[in-house]
Amino acid sequence: MSITYREATIADIEMLVKLRLEYLTADRGTLSEKEIIEISNQLYSYFQESIEVSFVAIFAEENSSVVSTAYLAISTKPANPSFITGKNGTILNVYTKPEFRNQGIATHVLTLLIEKAKNYNISKLELSATEMGKPLYQKLGFIDKHSKYTDMQLQIL
Repeated sequence: MSITYREATIADIEMLVKLRLEYLTADRGTLSEKEIIEISNQLYSYFQESIEVSFVAIFAEENSSVVSTAYLAISTKPANPSFITGKNGTILNVYTKPEFRNQGIATHVLTLLIEKAKNYNISKLELSATEMGKPLYQKLGFIDKHSKYTDMQLQIL
């Protein structure tokens, strides 16, 4: 087995959309046809505008087929002591095909993504971990986020 690693480019938008939809289906269950269309349309626009600017994806491939991936969305906010550069990164869409798990592939994908984050001068990386993924993230230095603040959200659409 020979695994190669690379950063996604604008030429990979089709694959990025496909992988995101596969991830969402695995994470949330079957998506409706309307959801697939709306999400796909947004993803195409997002990747065209953001790739190599405020979005990075790393692919692990075997024979030109993606077997593992992770995405990094970069946002800029007013700085504070937690993210002094004002740049914050959110890691998402971390996925490895089941037959390629526990071989260090996801560890290497995330290590490459963390190096990219450093190159972008990102102060802090965040992610939401599943129980299955938590040991991997902890091994890479991620810690549980304890804060005096409560994470809240308001669903608009």
